[in-house]
This record gives sequence, C-alpha cells and structure tokens, in this order.
Amino acid sequence: MATLDVRPRLLDALSVLRDRVDAARFPLPLRGAARARRNRAELLAQLDDYVIPRLRSPQAPLLAVIGGSTGAGKSTLVNSLVGRRVSEAGVLRPTTRTPVLVCHPDDLRWFAGPRVLPQLARMWVPEQDDGAEGEYAASGGLGRGEFGVRGVGGVAAGGGRGPSGVQGGAQGRRMAEELHGGEGGRSGREGHGGARGAGGERGRGVGGEADEVSEVRGEVYGGGEAEGAFGAGYGYAGGGGAVGGGFGAYEGAGVAGGGAAGSGMFTVRIETEPALPSGLALLDAPDIDSLVARNRELAAELICAADVWVLVTTAARYADAVPWHLLRTAKEYDVTLVTVLDRVPHQIATDISGRYAELLQRAGLGHVPRFTIPELPESAGGGRGLLPATAVAALRDWLERHAQDPVARTAAAERTATGVIASLRSRLPALAGAAAAQHAAALRLAGRVEEAYERAAERVRQEVAAGEVLSGDARAHWRDHGLDGRSDELLDALTHGLTSLLTCAVEEADERSADAWRRDPAAAEVALTTAEGAAGAGERLGVIVRRWRRCLEELAEEETREARAGQAGERAGSVEPEESAALLATALLGGRRARTAGENLADLLGAQSALRLCDRGSRLLATYLERALHGERERRLAPLDQLTVPPDQQAELIAALSVLQREKQREQRKEEETAMAREMAMGKEGVSG
Repeated sequence: MATLDVRPRLLDALSVLRDRVDAARFPLPLRGAARARRNRAELLAQLDDYVIPRLRSPQAPLLAVIGGSTGAGKSTLVNSLVGRRVSEAGVLRPTTRTPVLVCHPDDLRWFAGPRVLPQLARMWVPEQDDGAEGEYAASGGLGRGEFGVRGVGGVAAGGGRGPSGVQGGAQGRRMAEELHGGEGGRSGREGHGGARGAGGERGRGVGGEADEVSEVRGEVYGGGEAEGAFGAGYGYAGGGGAVGGGFGAYEGAGVAGGGAAGSGMFTVRIETEPALPSGLALLDAPDIDSLVARNRELAAELICAADVWVLVTTAARYADAVPWHLLRTAKEYDVTLVTVLDRVPHQIATDISGRYAELLQRAGLGHVPRFTIPELPESAGGGRGLLPATAVAALRDWLERHAQDPVARTAAAERTATGVIASLRSRLPALAGAAAAQHAAALRLAGRVEEAYERAAERVRQEVAAGEVLSGDARAHWRDHGLDGRSDELLDALTHGLTSLLTCAVEEADERSADAWRRDPAAAEVALTTAEGAAGAGERLGVIVRRWRRCLEELAEEETREARAGQAGERAGSVEPEESAALLATALLGGRRARTAGENLADLLGAQSALRLCDRGSRLLATYLERALHGERERRLAPLDQLTVPPDQQAELIAALSVLQREKQREQRKEEETAMAREMAMGKEGVSG
C-alpha cells in the first residue's frame, strides 16, 4: 500500500496548476462556457478543500460528508451516528442550511482552521448538557471569528442554559489559547464573547484579531441578552440565549435569533463529541437538490472536501436523476463512496434493496458498500431525531473501521485523492479547450472592430486627399481669403470640417463593427458597451483636431521665423504666422481644390521653406489622424480587454498538467522502488531464517 506522505514536488506542481485554474476566465457566452465555469469552480473546490490539504496533512482525520436529496434523512442519520442531536432534523425543507461538522474533541484542531473549506467561517459549539429540554434551541450563542484566507477573527463563547454560559466562556478562552497562542491570539485586540441564556450566567471568551482583519476594522463583539452580537468587516461573533443574538458578517447586519450568517459569508458549525471515534469526522451537508441555489452550490463544495462520500437516498427516490449524477461523478473521480438506502418499508425491503443493487451494478458501482435503513417512526424527524443504534450500527462500524485501521484509512484517503488527480487528465484539456475558444472568440470580435477602423482610416485618407474637407463653409472662407478674408476664420472652418470627417468615419466604423457583433453569439453580453463607447466621440475628436491645429500653428510660426531671417520669399518680411498656418492647412486638407494654397505659401516663404513646411505638416496630420482613430478603436475594444481573456491561459493549463503528471509518475516509480526494496529485504530475512 502506497503511503500518502508529504510530497513537496507534487504539492508544488498542484499549487501551480491550482493557480492556473484560478486565473482561467470564461466570460464570453460561447457554447460550453457555462459548463467550463462550473468545472473550474468544482475543480478549485476539490483542490482547495480536499486534494492539497489532504496531501499536506495525510495524518488528518477522515472526513465523511453525508450528502443526498431533500428529505432523505441526512440529519437524522448524522444525529443517530453521533448518538445525540447535533443537526436539526424536521419536516420543513430545507432543514440543513448551515452545514454541521462533528468530530472528536481531540480532532478539533484539524477543522478549526482553514485546512479544509477555507471559504467558510467557523462557528464552534461547546459540549452541551443533554439534560435540559430545549437547550439546543436556546444555545444559539457560541460563535467564533472567521478562519479564512484573510486571517483569523476573534473567538467568542457563550450561550446555553444554566452553567453552560460559564462553561462556554471557559471553552472559548481555551480554544483561543490553543489555536492562537497566549490569551487571544498573536495579534489584535480582545473580543468578548458570551451571551446570556435563559437562566444562565454570562460567559466570556477571549479571541484574537488578525492583522489583515484589523486593517478593515473587523472587530468582534460579544452580545448580551438584548443586543446579541455582530461582526464588523470580516469579523464574526455568535450571539446567544433564547432572547436574541445573531451573526453579522462582511458588511452585513446581524440576523436576529442566531444560527444564520449575514450576507457575504457562510459558516460551518463545529461540534465535538467524545463518543465519536478519534480520526473520524462527520459533516451534514445541505440538500444537493435544494430549491435554494446557494445551498446546492454549498453542498457540491462540501462533497468536494470529502475523504468519503456517504450518499443518502430513499426507497421512494433512489432512481432520481440528482443522486445518480453524483454517483456517476464519484465513479469518474474514483472516490471512496458509500450509499445508504434510507426509509425502506419492511414489507418491500428485499425487493427495493435488490433493485438498487442492480442499478449500481449496471452503472459499474456494484463494489460500492450499501447500507439499508428501515422505515421507522424516528425517520420522520420527530422527537429527538435519533434512530435506534442497531439501525445504523453497520454503517457506523464501517466508518469507524476505516477511520481507526491505518491501512483502511490510508486506502480511503489515497484512493479519493488519487482519483481526483487522475481525473485531471480529462478535465484540464477540456478546460484548456474552452479557454482557447474564449481567446479565439475575443480575437474574432476584436478583429471585427480593427477591420472596421482600418476601413475608416482608409476613407479618411482618401477624402483628405480628394479635398473633401475644403467644402461648405471652409470653401467659402477660402474664396474670401484671397479678398482679404481672415486667416483664423479659415482655420476654424477647416478644423470643423476635419472633425466632421473623422466623426462620420468613426460612426460608420461603429456601425460596421456593431453589425458584425450582432451576428456573433460571443458578443451577446458586450455589444451594448460598443454603443456606449461611441458616446461623446465627436467631442473627443474635436479636442484632438484642435490640438493638431495648435501644433500646426507652432510649426508654421517656426518656419515663418526662419524665412524672415533669410528673407527668402518676396513678402517674407511682412507675412504673419497665422497666414502661413491657414495656407498650410488649406494645402494639406484641400487636395486638388486648393492647388493655389501651396503656390501662395511658396511666394510667402520661398519654395524650399514651403516644401519643408508642407512635408512636416503632412507628417503631423498623419500622426494626429492615426491618433484620433486609434483612440476611438481602443475605446471600443476596452470591453473585450476588461473581460480578461489572456492569450496564454490554454498553454499554461496544459503545461501545468504536464508537470503534474510528470511528478505523479515520479512519485509512483519511487513508491514502486520502495515496495520492491521492502520485498527483497523480507525475502533475504526469510532465507536467513
């Protein structure tokens, strides 16, 4: 049996692959994009919540996630396996909204931090006295700070009946010291926990607050009977008692009554039970077919964190599509799987069990352990929600054996982790293919815009060469210019005409690209931003044209000054820079309609100066025309750039998979060599004996 030891190189390869998957984006609404987004999220959940944590901590307890359809009896099953009521069971659906994790007290350290399920805040519940009726409902108040990627929040304790308020405070302090060191953590301020239960005393817990949480002023406060508790920023706190309390999280207000999180953050409630064997933890997940979308998503995330999937279905729903989808997924990933056929009437137990076994056999899952639980009065969720110990004895024995037997425990964890890693051979290429399709679609859409603007640029060049700018008011001012017309008025008219020409060209380019995008399904969610980008185009183009005019005037002034110094032209000594600029602009924009403008400029400045000025002015005009169209084109392409579809994400995904496969093969060869060496050593010992 290969041991699931710490594998630094394999972990490094997995971490790189995880980052590549996290960076992949599928924003364009292509066929298969929604599936790729789901696969990406599922893969990230498996890597973050299970594979990487399991490889880093092979000695961690076995986590068995109890999942199934609505009303399958998951919470009742968990309560019965534990031997007391830890998860709410009832007839209202969905009952399990906050997942509940139960472990032995010695194993609490494995689940209190972000080793698994790092995106969920922890709500820790102290051991409770079963003697007081209704105490479970009254003790809403043991909360603790978020253990997430952003750091550790404060720990608060309290709630319950009678002395459990004091007990909760003491346990909160102990937990803070165990997990963070000292009194309440290595950094931050104290958070006072506790809440007054009915007839109870105030408990006090001390918790730390991590530096990053402090940066967003995430303080944790302990609530009392009146105001409960709330968390600011990323802090979390538990309110307690029968009267009030609640949780607030991540810019969310507190929710009265406890037991639910504020907006933006979800929790997992952690309970400890000495009767549960060390090395085994049970997690009661929300319904996989819940009407609440977030519950379904959370259930899928929790299943991805499991060493063992315990799929619970019923005699009435064992053939439903949802559980069979999970079973097929489990087969694909080769995970350690157990099925429970719950609420089976005695009269048809043999028949139903046989049919279910046949379906599993046809699906290639005949080897999966099956457990049948008969329909009992306790199955309906009434009373304490506990089944007789004999009804769940076989399942409990199987779980305890796999948790406590080192060989069985290693095999279960190794099989699940290896199965997920092996599944990457088919999942990563599919993800990379979707990434390539996204990049190709983004290039295609960008190409439509670029093609439209290239045609717009060609149109502008042709119309400038043909003298289209020198029409209308500009042409009238040019005719008047020879009759002592004003140079500034001619420049104003030419500036306006060039702005109009550019604006018309941009509008035509926008129409062409928008029409092309309308015919492309990939642009369904970005087409509207193209029209928004066109808003204010005329004003922006006018600004650029006016800048060109100022540069042209400076250029004309410079050449005029040099001409005056050389007295090259007939009238160089008396010409004004505005006159030179007006003639230059007319010569550049008038085409054949303004042949005399160049001649007049040569008379003013001399032939050589006029030619040099026209050459410099032509280059300046080309630069500003390109700048104007380039700016508008980039503005239209900005929505695509914001979608972050990097060109190399396909190659990076495939490269990361290749490195991971190479490291996995290296580990397998190493394990085979170790096993062979062990066999040879044993053989030598046998010969010696």
